Amino acid sequence: MAQQAIRQEREKLSCSICLEFLKDPVTIPCGHSYCMSCIKKYWDKDRKKPFGCPQCRKHFRPRPVLVKNTMLAEIVEDLKKVGLPAALPDHFYAGPEDVACDFCTGRRLKAFKSCLVCLASYCEHHLQPHYDVAPLKKHKLVEANFKLQENICPHHDEVMKIYCRTDQKCICYLCSMDQHKGHQTVSAATERAERQTNLTGNREIIRQTIQDREEDMKTLQNQIEAVNVCADKSVMDSKKVFKDLISLIEKKSSKVTKKIIIQQKTEVGQLKKLQEKMRQEIEELKKKDSELERLSLTEDNLHFINRYQSLSLQSASTNLPSKSLNSHNIEEMMLAVLTLKDELQATLGEELVKCGQSASEVTVQEPKTRYGFLKYAWQISLDYSDEIIFCYLLMCLYSVIMDLMLSYVIKLRSPTWQVLGSNSLTGRCYWEVKWSGRVSIAVAYKDIGRAGKKPECAFGHYEKSWALRCVSSGYSFHHNNTFTPLSGPHSSRVGVYLDHSAGTLSFYSITETMTLLHRVQTRFT
Repeated sequence: MAQQAIRQEREKLSCSICLEFLKDPVTIPCGHSYCMSCIKKYWDKDRKKPFGCPQCRKHFRPRPVLVKNTMLAEIVEDLKKVGLPAALPDHFYAGPEDVACDFCTGRRLKAFKSCLVCLASYCEHHLQPHYDVAPLKKHKLVEANFKLQENICPHHDEVMKIYCRTDQKCICYLCSMDQHKGHQTVSAATERAERQTNLTGNREIIRQTIQDREEDMKTLQNQIEAVNVCADKSVMDSKKVFKDLISLIEKKSSKVTKKIIIQQKTEVGQLKKLQEKMRQEIEELKKKDSELERLSLTEDNLHFINRYQSLSLQSASTNLPSKSLNSHNIEEMMLAVLTLKDELQATLGEELVKCGQSASEVTVQEPKTRYGFLKYAWQISLDYSDEIIFCYLLMCLYSVIMDLMLSYVIKLRSPTWQVLGSNSLTGRCYWEVKWSGRVSIAVAYKDIGRAGKKPECAFGHYEKSWALRCVSSGYSFHHNNTFTPLSGPHSSRVGVYLDHSAGTLSFYSITETMTLLHRVQTRFT
């Protein structure tokens, strides 16, 4: 309570201009007291205006003579002696980022409110007249801000209280009578009210959008968690699969190793027996050679003849095998291992590439050999209805089927021959056509034109068909009446591969290998 009383006493003895203790206090005719230097500066600042009181706004003519109030000076000195602080704490004063009071002199206090009529900012002390003086009570007070000058017209130095809807800008009254004359104008308050209504609606839309986006975020988060769970599970499963695969390979490796070792022991044992037999044969031959040498030195002719006859008889010789008896078994096992390695490497490589591709990055993954294509061989049935006018051979599976098809081709009213398949093509399909002379091999939608000589009735002349034309001089591709010459080895057999889901249609020339003639990349419906 004592501190509050001292603070109130300090405020009573402070200058409302500098907010410090009164220095050389003077009392003006209205009864308010100020520092003599502060009130002089206040009156000297604008001599054109009448001399008035900063607090009650009363005006005086002529300028009052200032005389020091001795009693107030003594009271201030006594309060200083009892320890009353001479200044406010630092946090009461305005810093670089604060709005300062426009009426404080010296070190200015923080502004508490700004007046849109006075276009000035006030601390709590200097704001008091706006609460006490009747004319000032009607002024519009707002939170203290730096942007008061934005409310002043740069042309007329008047407060801008009008909004020009034609030019969409705030103007003052004089502007509405001058360069904005005849424009659609309303008061700034009216424009604010309408925009406030729109703002409320916009905020509702924004809040709803925020709510929707938060729900979407939750959905995405759930999807992320689901993907993470699925990925983690897939990682664990793939590790287990590869672990099992490695274990299986290790078992197979161990089995193959045991078989090779057993085969090795068998063959080495056989070879060692043969080696021992040859060693004994060599010793016998050396012994015979020694005896023959001694016999050659004897002088007894009868002994020589009788002994030589027995020694000259040849014993059975052991022949060295040109190849180990069972070594081909080992070679076959190694060939099987190498083949398995190549197949496993190719399979893993292709499948992992497929798994790593997104839907928009799918590349053509077609078989590499004719046997790979034959996995997708498609049985073709032909449509021999009376409505057929063209007879280009569209598709067949094998050359025998092609020969059978040719026997059913009949010449109708049009000089062009054509026959369609009766069954639809879906998924992956492969067929082969054996041809001679001049033919077209095509794929078309079932609603392609079937009568007349219009372009849409001929394969390759309309967007609903793709045709490979084969003649003895070479190949060409036709689609939507566009002609594209092709290069490739000449062959009497052509392979056609359709991947409906991937949107690819490929034509191959079949010789000893499969040679790609042309590939279509599109979207089949």
